[in-house]
Amino acid sequence: MKHVVNYVLGDDPLSDRQLMLGPLELEVMAVLWNFGASNVRDVVGQMQRELAYTTVMTTLDRLYKKGLLGREMTDRAFVYAPKLTREEWNRRRAGEMMAGFLSGPEESRHLLLSCLVDAVGSHDLQLLDELENKIQRKREELANSKQK
Repeated sequence: MKHVVNYVLGDDPLSDRQLMLGPLELEVMAVLWNFGASNVRDVVGQMQRELAYTTVMTTLDRLYKKGLLGREMTDRAFVYAPKLTREEWNRRRAGEMMAGFLSGPEESRHLLLSCLVDAVGSHDLQLLDELENKIQRKREELANSKQK
């Protein structure tokens, strides 16, 4: 089963364009997040599996055209760098997933909340406390903004 991530860049000029990343694109992004700006040869050398130079080159070009990478010409080769940190990527991806559930029918919203609490609770009790604190802070923030 192929994993595809739908992703919309927030403040980027391409913000109205939905992006889809497959496993290879995510793997290439991981290399750039881990090792920083790199040319095609460097990325090929850091990949966990053997891939043709042209396959990696095409993937980097596709990510550049989608607006996820910047590039500049250095010594007759492009050097690519991510425009988003891994944290920014994960935050936007999670936000998009949550927005999808929250915009659905009421039972989807309840299911989302129930699954979130169950998953967090079974993973880490301290994280569950953190979730409760974040909920309380958000309630206070919303109450303060209504008073203004």
